[in-house]
Amino acid sequence: MYFCLVIKRFKLNIDNKFQNFRTQKILLAFSGGLDSRVLLHLLIQSKLDFGVAHCNFGLRGKESDTDAKFIEEICKKNQIPFQIKKFKTKIYSKKYKISTQMAARELRYSWFDEFLEKEYYDQILTAHNLDDQLETFMINTSRGSGLSGLIGIPENTPKIARPLLPFTRKEILAYAQQENLEWREDASNASDIYLRNALRNQVVPKWKLYEPNLLSNFKHTMDYIRQSHQAIDSVICQWKEQHFLQKGTHIHIDLVALKKLTPVEYYLNALFSSYGFHPRDLKDLLDTQSGKYLKSGSHRLLVNRGEWILAKNSFTQVSEVLWDVKKPLQQPIKLHVASTFENNNSCVSLDKSRLIYPLKLRKFQEGDYFYPTGMQGKKKLSKYFKDEKYSQIDKENQWLLCSGNTIVWVINKRADRRYTIKPTKNYCLILKTK
Repeated sequence: MYFCLVIKRFKLNIDNKFQNFRTQKILLAFSGGLDSRVLLHLLIQSKLDFGVAHCNFGLRGKESDTDAKFIEEICKKNQIPFQIKKFKTKIYSKKYKISTQMAARELRYSWFDEFLEKEYYDQILTAHNLDDQLETFMINTSRGSGLSGLIGIPENTPKIARPLLPFTRKEILAYAQQENLEWREDASNASDIYLRNALRNQVVPKWKLYEPNLLSNFKHTMDYIRQSHQAIDSVICQWKEQHFLQKGTHIHIDLVALKKLTPVEYYLNALFSSYGFHPRDLKDLLDTQSGKYLKSGSHRLLVNRGEWILAKNSFTQVSEVLWDVKKPLQQPIKLHVASTFENNNSCVSLDKSRLIYPLKLRKFQEGDYFYPTGMQGKKKLSKYFKDEKYSQIDKENQWLLCSGNTIVWVINKRADRRYTIKPTKNYCLILKTK
């Protein structure tokens, strides 16, 4: 009876949330412990096609090797394809100065990523259950987590699926006992050295004595938190669609609209944390003058005349390129000789006789000046940038075409009138960027 109830719930969960299991190639991360042993049995009973991967971290000597042997025998008996990899976990931990737990985690998921790509598996299955979810919730709460952290372990992601998450550890144990399943016990799980073990062995059992429906109530709480998170995500996405305006390669955000958000600290975190910025720094940036910016590992956020400009960091070190014009230029920008002239900023007609070859592409230098077409006299490039309302990022991204060290063309903007010539002349050189 209990077998029928659990397998029915499991299959229903697969049909509702994991339909891809029927068509994709799935891989079970199999430790040999109770939870993964039950998941393996349920996958077999559901007639799903899957493979097994086991990590032998070598942390318990012969016991670790016995676990690996146990897994090998089960897989062979059930004709399940499997891979077992042994790691030098303690050496890795010492080398990178991280805890043994963290070392094992990094090694495990690094191998899984490699294995997925090499063997063309679509998704990894892990045997996390509802008790694991409660423990994760408690750990994240103790560390001061936001709403996304309180959601805890996701049930389904592009890489990892957890079909046992709705089941309690008590249900899993009862199922294993009824089916006479064998599994391996990890002796380290009895130790309360680690926070998760202490919660599992000491705190949660006492809590359940005072609240017998703890896990059932907790599951409802998690559903409410997820719904709240989805609703807030929807609001955030709508705001970004309206106010994150893409202009070229940059995103422009109106500061007035940003300051109207309440509570502003929450929205700043929700809108910009994925770009690597800290909410405290973002709040300080709200009231700073133009030209100030924040820089993360991947992006820069610049204050510029009543708006923020979000741009990816440029990792290119190229600041100067020579071009002989015989072949089209592809990097750092596209530039080629054309046969016809177009009257727009992306095209220029130059006097060949005045040019020094090879032409040079470079960035702005202090003291640069040119004689802009359509203007009187010469103009400092810094003043031109200011008049054209260039942001700091715009200045850094602007390429200049030079003859020697003299500016010929502020590319895609304005040419130096000393070098321009009517495109009908025989000795003209027509250049285009598009």
